[in-house]
Amino acid sequence: MEPIQQIRSRTAVLPYTNIDTDQIIPARFLRTTSRDGLGQHLFADWRFNADGSLNDGFPLNRPEAAGCSILVADRNFGCGSSREHAPWALLDYGFRAVISTAIADIFTSNSLKNGLLPIVVDQTSGQWLLEHPGAEVTIDLLSATLQLPTGLTVTFPIEAFARYCLTQGVDELGFLLAQQAKIDAFERRVRS
Repeated sequence: MEPIQQIRSRTAVLPYTNIDTDQIIPARFLRTTSRDGLGQHLFADWRFNADGSLNDGFPLNRPEAAGCSILVADRNFGCGSSREHAPWALLDYGFRAVISTAIADIFTSNSLKNGLLPIVVDQTSGQWLLEHPGAEVTIDLLSATLQLPTGLTVTFPIEAFARYCLTQGVDELGFLLAQQAKIDAFERRVRS
């Protein structure tokens, strides 16, 4: 995982509520255990027309969304079934963070374990972000703040261990493996 301390980016906005994991990455693309290449299928049923051409009306297909590493969505993002492929697809597409006024718990857990930062903001800030696609914002994970171009600083909740893992670029297994010397020393003491 790539460490996250600060993300500065324009925002891509999906002004939809209840975006579920099957919309994020349709089930037909779940036949892989690899993260690589899933970004090409992100929001496939919305990004592409029936003939495979790009849907020009979909917000992520518009030129101003190109290169954005922060996705803003309306409430209840990531609802539905649990699938790690959803954060994998978002990451592979180029997103590092998702901002909404409500993000499903299981999606939040899967995101944090895979290096995608889910940020829940208050209704006023969320509405402002939805109404200003392309706004350049700064996320500071160390202080758990989101800086809007208006000068407003918004704090967001994040569990301390998840923040540590994201800033260090390690998942839970990586954290445990880094403790191997301490684990071995403890086991030697217990056996003695």
